[in-house]
Amino acid sequence: MNAKPEKACQICGTTEQSSLRRAISVRPAISKLISQTTGGWNENGWICLEDLHEYQHRYVAILLEEEKGELGNLDREVLKALEEQELLSKNPNIDFEANRTPGQRLADTIATFGGSWTFISIFGVFILIWMGLNTWLLATRPFDPFPYILLNLVLSTLAALQAPVIMMSQKRQEARDRAQSVHDYQINLKAELEIRQLHQKIDHILSRQWERMMEIQEIQIELINEIRKGL
Repeated sequence: MNAKPEKACQICGTTEQSSLRRAISVRPAISKLISQTTGGWNENGWICLEDLHEYQHRYVAILLEEEKGELGNLDREVLKALEEQELLSKNPNIDFEANRTPGQRLADTIATFGGSWTFISIFGVFILIWMGLNTWLLATRPFDPFPYILLNLVLSTLAALQAPVIMMSQKRQEARDRAQSVHDYQINLKAELEIRQLHQKIDHILSRQWERMMEIQEIQIELINEIRKGL
């Protein structure tokens, strides 16, 4: 009696049974890509998971290149995440906050305090006390008599220092927003690619099920005809 042929991957030849999948379960688009690359493909054969994932990755890369013309670094990161089944859903603000320098932390703190009602209240009280001291309490020998030239110098210096600090904080916020936009783009692209693959897989399964049902129906019709002939 002839020995039963051992199952093996058509591409790499591996015989590890736990990693083998039937070639008929591979989607038509990927089967076509494998056939074009290797020069042959038998749907009645087998393929290992490693080669299947490799050609799925190639197929997705081809789709992106056809739509965009050229893959960027962000697209390659998404493809890598798809290939390695990594999660992209994370909070980019955590890494952004962890990488802040002491100067950036100080700028953010000053900008936050300078744009609050607390700062406005304290600053208003400070100006009133300054003007009160130099107008009434120290009327005989004020250190900054009216029109308060020293006060104007202090205010000008404060404004000159506060403006670049606020601009630094705004630039950091813009960088944070750009990082968030890039992260959202990667998540949306990965979700779109996975949904597309899922649709293709479902269509392929439904198509194969329909073919099997038609085969079963034809066999049933043949059996019915044979039974009728025997009666």
